[in-house]
Amino acid sequence: MSEEPQIPDAESSRSPKKSGALGDLVKAESMVQLALAVPAGCFVGLGIGYLLDRHFHTKWIVVAGMFLGAAGGFIQIFQFLARSGKGRDQ
Repeated sequence: MSEEPQIPDAESSRSPKKSGALGDLVKAESMVQLALAVPAGCFVGLGIGYLLDRHFHTKWIVVAGMFLGAAGGFIQIFQFLARSGKGRDQ
Protein backbone atom coordinates (compact mmCIF):
# COMPACT_ATOMS: atom_id res chain seq x y z
CA MET A 1 0.00 0.00 0.00
CA SER A 2 1.21 3.37 -0.85
CA GLU A 3 0.85 6.22 1.58
CA GLU A 4 0.06 9.67 0.34
CA PRO A 5 2.64 12.30 1.25
CA GLN A 6 1.40 14.72 3.84
CA ILE A 7 1.39 18.35 2.87
CA PRO A 8 2.16 20.61 5.84
CA ASP A 9 -0.40 23.20 6.84
CA ALA A 10 0.37 26.84 6.23
CA GLU A 11 0.18 27.43 9.98
CA SER A 12 2.61 24.65 10.88
CA SER A 13 5.24 25.89 8.41
CA ARG A 14 5.33 29.38 9.91
CA SER A 15 7.80 30.13 12.63
CA PRO A 16 6.19 30.77 16.03
CA LYS A 17 7.97 34.12 16.38
CA LYS A 18 6.26 35.71 13.39
CA SER A 19 2.69 34.45 13.55
CA GLY A 20 -0.38 35.32 15.49
CA ALA A 21 -1.20 37.97 17.99
CA LEU A 22 1.96 37.39 20.02
CA GLY A 23 4.13 38.16 16.98
CA ASP A 24 2.22 41.39 16.41
CA LEU A 25 2.71 42.33 20.05
CA VAL A 26 6.46 41.75 19.78
CA LYS A 27 6.63 43.96 16.68
CA ALA A 28 4.66 46.71 18.43
CA GLU A 29 6.95 46.53 21.47
CA SER A 30 9.99 46.91 19.22
CA MET A 31 8.50 50.01 17.61
CA VAL A 32 7.76 51.53 21.03
CA GLN A 33 11.37 50.92 22.04
CA LEU A 34 12.57 52.74 18.94
CA ALA A 35 10.22 55.65 19.55
CA LEU A 36 11.45 56.06 23.13
CA ALA A 37 15.18 55.50 22.55
CA VAL A 38 16.20 59.11 21.83
CA PRO A 39 13.91 60.88 24.35
CA ALA A 40 14.87 58.47 27.12
CA GLY A 41 18.56 58.93 26.33
CA CYS A 42 18.12 62.71 26.41
CA PHE A 43 16.38 62.64 29.79
CA VAL A 44 18.96 60.29 31.32
CA GLY A 45 21.81 62.45 30.00
CA LEU A 46 20.02 65.58 31.21
CA GLY A 47 19.59 64.14 34.70
CA ILE A 48 23.18 62.98 35.01
CA GLY A 49 24.43 66.28 33.59
CA TYR A 50 22.31 68.23 36.06
CA LEU A 51 23.71 66.28 39.00
CA LEU A 52 27.27 66.75 37.76
CA ASP A 53 26.64 70.48 37.22
CA ARG A 54 25.45 70.84 40.80
CA HIS A 55 28.44 68.90 42.10
CA PHE A 56 31.08 70.80 40.09
CA HIS A 57 29.26 74.20 40.07
CA THR A 58 29.22 74.49 36.29
CA LYS A 59 26.52 75.07 33.70
CA TRP A 60 27.70 73.23 30.58
CA ILE A 61 27.72 69.56 31.61
CA VAL A 62 23.93 69.31 31.39
CA VAL A 63 24.04 70.22 27.69
CA ALA A 64 26.85 67.77 26.99
CA GLY A 65 24.96 65.05 28.88
CA MET A 66 21.84 65.68 26.84
CA PHE A 67 23.78 65.39 23.56
CA LEU A 68 25.54 62.23 24.73
CA GLY A 69 22.18 60.72 25.70
CA ALA A 70 20.70 61.58 22.31
CA ALA A 71 23.72 60.04 20.59
CA GLY A 72 23.23 56.88 22.63
CA GLY A 73 19.58 56.72 21.55
CA PHE A 74 20.52 57.09 17.89
CA ILE A 75 23.16 54.38 18.24
CA GLN A 76 20.52 52.06 19.69
CA ILE A 77 18.21 52.79 16.74
CA PHE A 78 20.96 52.15 14.19
CA GLN A 79 21.92 48.87 15.87
CA PHE A 80 18.29 47.73 15.83
CA LEU A 81 17.97 48.60 12.15
CA ALA A 82 21.21 46.75 11.35
CA ARG A 83 19.98 43.64 13.20
CA SER A 84 16.59 43.69 11.49
CA GLY A 85 18.23 44.20 8.08
CA LYS A 86 20.40 41.11 8.53
CA GLY A 87 17.31 38.98 9.20
CA ARG A 88 15.74 39.91 5.86
CA ASP A 89 18.83 39.11 3.80
CA GLN A 90 18.86 35.45 4.80
